[in-house]
Amino acid sequence: MNKLRAAITGVGGYVPDYILTNKELETMVDTNDEWITTRTGIKERRILKGEDQGVSVMGIAAVKDMLAKTKTDPKEIDCIIFATVTPDLTFPATANIVASAVGATNAFSFDLAAACSGFLYGLNTGASFIQSGMYKKIIVIGGDKMSAILDYTDRTTCIIFGDGAGCVLLEPTTEEVGVMDSILKSDGTGETYLHMKAGGSRKPASHETVDNKMHFVYQEGAAVYKFAVTNMAEVAAQVAERNHLTPETISWLVPHQANKRIIDATANRVGISSDKVMMNIERYGNTTGGTIPLLLWDYEQKLKKGDNLIMAAFGGGFTWGAVYVKWAYDGAKR
Repeated sequence: MNKLRAAITGVGGYVPDYILTNKELETMVDTNDEWITTRTGIKERRILKGEDQGVSVMGIAAVKDMLAKTKTDPKEIDCIIFATVTPDLTFPATANIVASAVGATNAFSFDLAAACSGFLYGLNTGASFIQSGMYKKIIVIGGDKMSAILDYTDRTTCIIFGDGAGCVLLEPTTEEVGVMDSILKSDGTGETYLHMKAGGSRKPASHETVDNKMHFVYQEGAAVYKFAVTNMAEVAAQVAERNHLTPETISWLVPHQANKRIIDATANRVGISSDKVMMNIERYGNTTGGTIPLLLWDYEQKLKKGDNLIMAAFGGGFTWGAVYVKWAYDGAKR
């Protein structure tokens, strides 16, 4: 009997309409288009505007997009996993909100927080549920409303991040496609370099925390870059090597969109040419948990059944990992 695997059978995505360009950022903070583009590769990012607009808005839109394209009845969904660090509320889980809104009344749902690596953690978790034989249809969402936790007077962080969400549908298969292998890592010493100082149980919200801007992303960029450029590249290479994948047999590198220099370093370590690297950082910036599913959404039409994909990410915590996926359908037919 062939091994049961979890195949990606559909993708969906959503980005807000409002475009925050580098030129507009020049009017908000001491920076310029050339400085941002040279250091990050970002030209613009999307921002979710309006009152009471949480990350669920984007997750719901992404899931509805996927359900429509795959003609999937939401009542057939067994589980929804939402990888995010910007949930609508501390509780209930944003995945619960999404499930209710899309009509997935038979699904259990939960959030998963692993910063920029969250989607890969969620993908591996969902794949494990499928491979166990317990569930047949699982949606994994990655998305963040980073604009909600950014200080737009801090040029070291506000230029990097944007808002967006993407999702995939996982289903069982006995074909040689699907989630084939993964390596997931974490290192809690990374807290020092990338975190939010307040808002959790250690330091709940107060006048002091708000006045001192402790509810925004804090990042020591040089240290994070050093860790990311090494670990994300290394884990991608490890997954490729242990599955005997070569630059010729790898169809696509699907890297977290944090910084173009990190993306380039990962591609170089794996030996992949730029034409095989998925990239949309110039249009969306870093959407944290949303970057990898949004890449799949943008590139779906180019994907063919049997394509070998190496997904890799690095995030705050620190968290990082890589997943080897063999694509399960011809995207151009969707």
